[in-house]
Amino acid sequence: MSGHLMQNYSRQPLALSHGEGVWVWDEQGRRYLDGLGGIAVNTVGHAHPRLVAALRDQVGKLIHCSNVYEIPLQDRLADRLCALSGADAAFFCNSGLEANEAAIKLARLWGHRRGHALPQILVFEGAFHGRSLATLSATGNPKVQKGFEPLVEGFVRVELNDEAAVERAARDNPGLSAVFIEAIQGEGGVRPAQLEFLRFLRRMCDRHGWLLMIDEVQCGMGRTGKWLAHQWADVRPDVVAMAKGLASGVPIGALLGYGEAARVFGPGQHGSTFGGNPLACRAALETLSIVEDEGLLDSAARVGAWMIEQLRERLGGLPGVREVRGSGLMIGIELERPCGALVEQAREAGLLINVTHDTVIRLLPALVLRSEEAEQLLALLVPLVQRFAAA
Repeated sequence: MSGHLMQNYSRQPLALSHGEGVWVWDEQGRRYLDGLGGIAVNTVGHAHPRLVAALRDQVGKLIHCSNVYEIPLQDRLADRLCALSGADAAFFCNSGLEANEAAIKLARLWGHRRGHALPQILVFEGAFHGRSLATLSATGNPKVQKGFEPLVEGFVRVELNDEAAVERAARDNPGLSAVFIEAIQGEGGVRPAQLEFLRFLRRMCDRHGWLLMIDEVQCGMGRTGKWLAHQWADVRPDVVAMAKGLASGVPIGALLGYGEAARVFGPGQHGSTFGGNPLACRAALETLSIVEDEGLLDSAARVGAWMIEQLRERLGGLPGVREVRGSGLMIGIELERPCGALVEQAREAGLLINVTHDTVIRLLPALVLRSEEAEQLLALLVPLVQRFAAA
């Protein structure tokens, strides 16, 4: 490893050279089953031939031209995303952090236009929205925030899935202008927002004139078996943030606006140099097409449901295992004690996973994961968890 890299990552001692589907190889030629998928990024797996061909073609034409000019691929991508989400407009950036930052700015503009001198946003314990100062302040994790004080003001925090706490916040904070919630908390331990809670938030937003803003950065892009995880609740948000798996590894983020929220930003009020450039948009368009053509939404729902069922059957009731939860191919296994040691043990066994929230094994494999590969994943992981729990 270069001595000139800033030391802000605790990297595993592993350098990958190439991949195919849900498999990757290190520089020594050893193969691993990728159960992390680049942290929910590699939607169509590694080196998908259609994505590779599309990127090669686009690189030979135009990589970047800036948002000073019209970008037809960006128009096409906005049309596709609005069609699958029901949104009315899209803004493109480079990451989930940037999409969430844009959502926060949009909510503040919304609040100011409704007469709030100090607009506030309701957020939730355990949330993770990014590492910029604003998204860090919206994040519900003191460990991530420590050392970066003073935090940005304007956030009111309550417990996830607690309707009474939301009602108290509404009563005590007249400046509230928006609710910002992950449909499924990823870094927070794969903790879903209950479907009825999302419906409750929609009713509260309608009653108080708030925006319902949903962070789909990790749980969106088909991971749960629908394009967006909140669609299981059949609610219409005002703002949705997307990124991670949208272009299968080419950096892109998107902010989707619905109704009035789609018209909040005007020229000069927000922007991005690289956001929505031709290469990123081509990658996203091809990713969406592959997901549709290969039936990966249904596959994610089916294979993920089978994995969750099998994990509950094989690990449920085992001392030391608290819960198996998730939706589709976003799965968390919560243990009773910190289990970071399992990351190294799994890697030595030929499986890549990670641990979040100290005690939760997180699985985020590519949507191309087949049933037989899912069985291989469990065959590697379950004995490790059983031994760890029994120790």
